[in-house]
Amino acid sequence: MPQVITNMPQVITIKSGDIVDQVKLSYQIPQIIEGIITRKIIETAIAEAEIKIETEEVQKAADAMRSKNRMGNPDETYAWLEKHSLSLEDFTELVYINLSRSKLAHHLFADQVEPYFFSHQIDYEGAVMSEIVLNDEDLAIELFCAISEGERSFADVAHQYIQDRELRGRGGYRGVLRRKDMKPEISAAVFAAKPPQLLNPIITSKGVHLILVEEIVPAQLDDKLRSDILSILFRSWLQRKIEEVEWFLEDSLTSSNPHSQR
Repeated sequence: MPQVITNMPQVITIKSGDIVDQVKLSYQIPQIIEGIITRKIIETAIAEAEIKIETEEVQKAADAMRSKNRMGNPDETYAWLEKHSLSLEDFTELVYINLSRSKLAHHLFADQVEPYFFSHQIDYEGAVMSEIVLNDEDLAIELFCAISEGERSFADVAHQYIQDRELRGRGGYRGVLRRKDMKPEISAAVFAAKPPQLLNPIITSKGVHLILVEEIVPAQLDDKLRSDILSILFRSWLQRKIEEVEWFLEDSLTSSNPHSQR
């Protein structure tokens, strides 16, 4: 009678040292150290500025984080915490850290957002556009002429030549792109256009671009852009602070380098 072999699941015990080893072998130590330094910089700055964080603010931020991570009920909350090896106290601390970062950013730079916007306003102009990128310049010129003369539509050409399925389904529509997110050679042509206008083929390192400019959107300091600029200013400040810090490891992570310092 043939022997029946039952495939039993392998049981693996993971120790805290295994996690540290994996972090090192994944080249993640520099990012971890920078994260620790960042947290300590924020803690010090919060204390020096005497910024108060109220219980109601923490609760509101915790509710927002639960909503963002789809923790709609206690079971989902505990499942998320278990997945990330966090306790309820860890979760509260995480919320507090994120809230501290946000409040410090507002404290330091809220009054600098508008001056930054006005000095960089041109970068935040936008254009509603559709795009097809080809590898053949002669083909691009041929298709440009066909579209310009009404022999073919831009959407028809996009459906035939765009490889990306999602972009092809949108007929090459890219939505609103800001000047700062475009290559210089493209932004120069786009923002000189008189919409709606099909631009002459533009050659870049990515290929030959056929671009239909549908609308130019003036820069507006809305809530999203205000938040983006605040993040830019705060990250720049943090980076300068990190570069100024001298740090050392109290306990060695390697046998060959018992002391690390910036």
